[in-house]
Order: sequence, then structure tokens, then C-alpha cells
Amino acid sequence: QGAVLLDGMNLKKWPEKDLRHTVSLCLQDVFIFSGTVRENIALGRSDMDEDTILWAARAANAYPFIQRLPKGLDTKMGEGGASLSAGERQLLSFARALAGDPRLLILDEATSNIDPESERLIQEAVLRMAKTRTTLIIAHRLSTIRNADQILVMHQGRIREVGTHEELMAQKEIYFRLNRRWEMEGE
Repeated sequence: QGAVLLDGMNLKKWPEKDLRHTVSLCLQDVFIFSGTVRENIALGRSDMDEDTILWAARAANAYPFIQRLPKGLDTKMGEGGASLSAGERQLLSFARALAGDPRLLILDEATSNIDPESERLIQEAVLRMAKTRTTLIIAHRLSTIRNADQILVMHQGRIREVGTHEELMAQKEIYFRLNRRWEMEGE
């Protein structure tokens, strides 16, 4: 039921081509294609120039690990990116998502299966990127959403709480309890 609006317009009414240029996704399960790192960032967008690819790699905090690869951006990846760590694959996926400079960036559990250092790098990049675009973050890891302008807490399929981290902590309800349990268990 209902509708999803972007800039006040129902997404169902957006032309598909415009929507693809406006929205970009970074998912939990990353797929790396057979080809170079450069090709994986460009993802078939033949009009993407070198400056844009470099900007995306730097913006995603992926450039340092890319520089350490044998041929940098020209390093060949096997399908699935088996030669990369889970964190490096996710940073590469984040660079791919940013490469089109989307107005809406959706991160769906993008930090759930990575090491703490890669999570930190993605969080730093997200904080920078969120200043210039709408960013929707879907996460179970509370550290991923702590700095969000607005947090929506879902429980049993419904939105139960809405607010900033501080506001939700002050309510001492679901979000508060999740944070306390996370602190005790060390997420």
C-alpha cells in the first residue's frame, strides 16, 4: 500500500532511464564481475571517464587498497572477486554506487559482513557523501546508523519509532534497548 516518492514524484511515474541515473544501490551481497577494477566501478557505463572513476574510488575510501593491487585500476578480477577480502569487495561496490553520482544512495546492510576497518572506511565515506545527497541506510548494525538525521525503527513489520539517535535513546523504548544489548554484547 502507499507510494514511494522521490522529489515529490511517485517512483512508478519516473522514466526507468532517469531512475537508474538518480538512484544507486550498495547491497550486502556484493558481486564483482570478471574484468578490471576500473570496469567494475564503471559497471558498463562506457561514458564514464578516468576522473569520475578516480573520484568514486577516493570518495568510497577504496583508492588506498586499489593502489596496492598489482596493476591498480587495471588489475583483473575473477568473477566474484575471490582475490579481494569481503571489506575490499564492499568498498569497490560502494565506489561503483557512487560513480554515477546519484541523488539517492541506498545502502542495504552494506556493512553487515565486513571487518571493522572496512566498516569504518565506509562510514567515513557515507558521512561525507550524505552531505550532498539523500542516503537511505538499512542496517542491523547500530553503529552504521548512529549519525543519521532520522532513524526509523522497524519492529514486527511496522515503523515503531522515529527520531535521531539522541531522541530515541531518551525515549528508552525499542532503540534504547537494542543499543543497551548491543553495548553489552559488543555488536
